[in-house]
Amino acid sequence: MFKKLFGSLRQALGGKKNAVETNYVESDLDREIAALYSIVVDVMGSDRLVLQAGKMDALRYLRSEKAGERILALRRILEENPTLGPAPSSKSEIKEEIVRVSEMMADIIARRQVEDKIDRKVSEKLEKDHQEYVKDIKLQILKEERVEAETPHEAKKREHLEKLDKIQLTQSVMELLRPKSLEEIVGQERAVKSLRAKLASPYPQHLILYGPPGVGKTTAARLVLESVRELDYSPFGLDAPFVETDGTTLRWDPRDMTNPLLGSVHDPIYQGAQKSLAESGVPEPKPGLVTDAHGGILFIDEIGEMDMMLQNKLLKVLEDKRAYFESAYYDPTDERVPPYVKMLFENGAPADFVLIGATTRDSHSINPALRSRCAEIYFEPLTPAHIVEIVKNAAEKLNVELDEGIAETISEYTIEGRKAINILADAYSLALEDDSVNKRFEPDSDYTLEELTRVKILKKHIYEVAQVSRLFQFVTKKASSNATVGHIFGLGVSGFVGSVIEIEAMVFPAEKGKGTIRFNETAGSMAKDSVFNAASVLRQVTGKELHDYDVHINVIGGGNIDGPSAGTAILAALVSAITGRKIRQDVAVTGEISLQGKVRPVGGVFEKAYGAKQAGIKTLVIPKENAKDIPQGHLGLNIFPVDTAEDAFKHIFEDNE
Repeated sequence: MFKKLFGSLRQALGGKKNAVETNYVESDLDREIAALYSIVVDVMGSDRLVLQAGKMDALRYLRSEKAGERILALRRILEENPTLGPAPSSKSEIKEEIVRVSEMMADIIARRQVEDKIDRKVSEKLEKDHQEYVKDIKLQILKEERVEAETPHEAKKREHLEKLDKIQLTQSVMELLRPKSLEEIVGQERAVKSLRAKLASPYPQHLILYGPPGVGKTTAARLVLESVRELDYSPFGLDAPFVETDGTTLRWDPRDMTNPLLGSVHDPIYQGAQKSLAESGVPEPKPGLVTDAHGGILFIDEIGEMDMMLQNKLLKVLEDKRAYFESAYYDPTDERVPPYVKMLFENGAPADFVLIGATTRDSHSINPALRSRCAEIYFEPLTPAHIVEIVKNAAEKLNVELDEGIAETISEYTIEGRKAINILADAYSLALEDDSVNKRFEPDSDYTLEELTRVKILKKHIYEVAQVSRLFQFVTKKASSNATVGHIFGLGVSGFVGSVIEIEAMVFPAEKGKGTIRFNETAGSMAKDSVFNAASVLRQVTGKELHDYDVHINVIGGGNIDGPSAGTAILAALVSAITGRKIRQDVAVTGEISLQGKVRPVGGVFEKAYGAKQAGIKTLVIPKENAKDIPQGHLGLNIFPVDTAEDAFKHIFEDNE
């Protein structure tokens, strides 16, 4: 057997003969080794066997007449290790090597059978997929060449949509009356100027706009972008987008399955990526609003309502100027992934924009890190005079005639420009149907739309709107020219809107040192502390002890006073009640009172001035340290900064005039 094997190997080696072939006598070990070589030749082929033997330095052992060297050659070939050795010499060692090589051969043959089986299945699968692919291509070609016929049901739906497209209503009244230029935004000249300055720069800033609702924050941002687009040094292009969204509708999804602001990834299994991607198991990234706003402005109304986690994620996008996507289904080595999907996963989506956030809440509702990257602009509350101007401008656009005092009447019901326009629009609709005031035209009469809609609005129409909508007079004139004992106007602020707080005090003599103090529980603990501070100062300025009187202090309306700013007003009311000195009723006071009688600074002075103006107040007394917070003569008010309670009394009491 071994002589036959060597014959085939000799042919592979070039036909050379040697002593092994001519003088060899077979033994049992030789026959076992020859059988192993025969199996190797069947598996590898004689040519490959000889090449492998040459690489492993086994040819000289392959031709040897020693069984140990021949088995060593076989090990080197199978294990692909040319350093194996020395060759076994004893019969027992040779038998051990034969057993080891036999086990190796069994493993190789078993693996080869499994590989052949897998190769056959792969070939069958490839052939099947190829046939299905060819079938799909054929169907697509047939579909493209064949004109799809509509079913009657489909044709009916299409015709209905076409019919709907031909129906167009006139623009909404809010769209008609919305300001078309920056000059039409009433009462916000300083805020608009600041807003434009920060966007017109070659290096525009992110912004946060504070202010009450309905004063024009959104409109101002949109119009400012339109005005700066055409500047040569502006980074905004002529087609720079203005993407508007609302923070109250944006919520952070901890699973990151939906995120309209930053973008999300639709996986191919649960969320249903588009068919072409889902069939290949490829996730589909969907860029969000930050990418839509690339190169322009992303305006988020009520940004203070956004989830803090979402604000943090938005901050990361502002820093990177890109939005990144992640998915456990994304395989960067998958050749079926389209280039644009790979680009989104590896490079992210571009998101270089200017953020403008607007809020009616205070700054504490916004992430401090986000605020630190934004300039802040405060829009001012609208005065009744501003509302009157807005109503008159809207009436001109609406082509209506206003009866005398209509604009002023509307200004009593709201401090919001948007609300004022809504009231006017509702009254306009009522006036159109009022035959007693406006001319009724015959059907199909030859009149223009302007003539048909030219109406006159009376006060009764405004009052009817107020009754139906349950409106109440927001602004009431509380000030008067008659001085009064124990009654004073304090000032408060809520949501960027100032208001007048009426405080009154009454005292009755009591047994010395046994007097009582009664105060509104609903006014809050801070206001109650102001009462006790005022009691201490009262003794200094009047020489009288408050505990010698039964004292009742009332905040009319029962409103909560959040803060110590009513301290000076409470002190003045107590002094007036005890001494009988009359308080001017055209003066409003704000400021914390200290135990030493100092008038300490408070917040919201600028907004409080608007509340005072709306109530008809002429004189405003504020802490001296707040003088820098408000320009002198603001809103036509006489503003007096004071340092002590005695200084404040000079402007509060009538007998000091």
